[in-house]
Amino acid sequence: MEAIERYISDRRLQPGDSLPTESSLCTYLGVSRSSVREALRQLQALEIVSVQQGRGAFVGDMSLRPLVKSLLLRNSISPDSVEALRQVVAVRRILDLGIGTELVSLLAGTHHATLHELVDRMEAKAAQKEWFTEEDVAFHTTLLGLTDNVLAEQLSEAMWLLHMRAVNSVTRSVEGLLSTAQAHRKMLVAAENGDINAYASAVVEHYEPIEQVLTSAQN
Repeated sequence: MEAIERYISDRRLQPGDSLPTESSLCTYLGVSRSSVREALRQLQALEIVSVQQGRGAFVGDMSLRPLVKSLLLRNSISPDSVEALRQVVAVRRILDLGIGTELVSLLAGTHHATLHELVDRMEAKAAQKEWFTEEDVAFHTTLLGLTDNVLAEQLSEAMWLLHMRAVNSVTRSVEGLLSTAQAHRKMLVAAENGDINAYASAVVEHYEPIEQVLTSAQN
């Protein structure tokens, strides 16, 4: 398996590029056909390789989906669901803070209509004491999409899946909904104003309500 990974890496093959036939890989790697098939099977499970019937093997899209599945299972069997969610929230906050400098440079002096519309909907729902999960996910996904950092975007989506799976085990309150929605606006306005410090403060404020809930649940 590692030999095929090195083959892909050494040749800088990209997703969708074709791999040699099984017989060619056997010759190149000096291993049996059964070893090549088993390696391809394992790599396909990790989405590093895509094997298409009648067409051959290709470099896969190498997404984080296998990691997400593993993390979902890990969290589902965790004896402490609150701690599992706390870790997910911590990673989400790190991601939002980590893209701050780049995001501020991209949004400074602009007005992002889509993000403002999402925040408007969040605040409207919060005022009615309604959850705004769909808008929340779209907001963070859109922010990360601006950076063209595919890995960060996929990781964020993975963290959201874990978040929504784990949050069901925690008693949630509608208290703090409005402040959370408003924190999203503060993040956006700070970025558009080119103020990295205000952006970072808004990110911290954004996560305070859920962190307080988790702290109370652990006590």
